[in-house]
Amino acid sequence: MRVPRVWWWQESDAVDTAVDTAVDTAVDMAVDTAVDTAVDTAVDTAVVEDVAGGTLERLLATAPAEEGRAVLRGLAGELRRMGAARADRWGRVGVGVGGGGGVGVGEGAISLVALSASSVPSVPSAERLVLSRALTDLTYAAGRDPRLRSVEEPLRDRLRHLADRVAPRTDYALIHGELGPDHVLVDRTGAPVLIDIEGLMYFDPEWEHVFLRLRFGDDYALLSRSDLDADRMSLYALAMRLSLVAGPLRLLDGDFPDRTAMRAIAEHNLRQALALLP
Repeated sequence: MRVPRVWWWQESDAVDTAVDTAVDTAVDMAVDTAVDTAVDTAVDTAVVEDVAGGTLERLLATAPAEEGRAVLRGLAGELRRMGAARADRWGRVGVGVGGGGGVGVGEGAISLVALSASSVPSVPSAERLVLSRALTDLTYAAGRDPRLRSVEEPLRDRLRHLADRVAPRTDYALIHGELGPDHVLVDRTGAPVLIDIEGLMYFDPEWEHVFLRLRFGDDYALLSRSDLDADRMSLYALAMRLSLVAGPLRLLDGDFPDRTAMRAIAEHNLRQALALLP
């Protein structure tokens, strides 16, 4: 199987400095994430590639429609190749037994451990992990917004109902975890290059696709798959909306500077979550 192009990336105007410094120090601040991952996975070399093209987000906004569609089709192919890499346990790539990771958005990320759910009874299935976090997010958000508080029990019942419909699964696919058009660069040949891959993990592809659908909007049609589990998609869609309400609210409980933007994100996703009630 051909390995998808997934590279650590540093902006063009900083590459020379990063390389020069790395010669003297063996690690530059520009490649800290890559080096940390190399250490975690007992790999001796971290690869840095200068990708001169801009983001897919910018290309979709400015380039001819067919040019954007061509890159999206290429991205769909890369996602299929990533999904062909399977594991019998869920968790972050490169994290050993007992290690941690995350599934979620920002402060709402779900804690992961790299253990086999099939062999360790105490480890929940992926869907039960998502359910647990969604219920926590709902409790938190309902404590801060009267609209959610008024329908907290129906939402709680809906989450449990959706989780109960999900059939068991024994293997997991390689996913990015938080892939939007701003996390894809386009190189000189028009090929997509995935960046910000520190959250790379084995998990349900439905989690990836719920996020892709949210971030890509109408363009998601070229990334969609016909073999996804509709029940998982329904559960994960509601769970992700609640994560995108609770995460910003948690930030607003602190001293996060851009409070208007966080309120807007929470408000939009609160309305979307309410719309998912039957």
